[in-house]
Amino acid sequence: MTSMGSTAMRTILASTTALVLFFLLAADRSVAQAGATDEAQIRAIVEEQVTAWNAGDAVAFSKSFGEQGSFTNIRGTVFYGHKAFEDRHREIFDGFFKGSKLTMSVTHIRFVRPDVAIVDLATSVSNLSGAPPGIRPNAAGQIVTRLQQVFVKDNAVWRVEAYHNVEVTDS
Repeated sequence: MTSMGSTAMRTILASTTALVLFFLLAADRSVAQAGATDEAQIRAIVEEQVTAWNAGDAVAFSKSFGEQGSFTNIRGTVFYGHKAFEDRHREIFDGFFKGSKLTMSVTHIRFVRPDVAIVDLATSVSNLSGAPPGIRPNAAGQIVTRLQQVFVKDNAVWRVEAYHNVEVTDS
């Protein structure tokens, strides 16, 4: 191979390498941007949940809960389906959690796949007029829990497919 042929080959190789790197970096940036958008959408749903709880609105609180979702409350009782989730929240908003205030803080979001996210939250319910049987508010008069929600994205819409709530006790 002539010196000129060798130079041309190196130029082609360098150009090809640069092009491949460009596309890899562009794809990586696109995935990162999609991840940031998905995380923002999930955080917005959490904020909507807080707003709905504080308004005592079971329909709005259940808006992003999946049709076949599972819900484990702080007493360990399990409910299945959107209707059961909404009905249970309507019941507690009309009962012992009437007028209560919820705070939720996302502590961790992990995307197991681009369309599945596990979201850990620290929660607190205050302004209590009562409590579920067997649950005792802490010294500050709050019920503190750790909540884990599993979000699944289908047709560009995030839904909660699992909602597992565990009371944090003072012990």
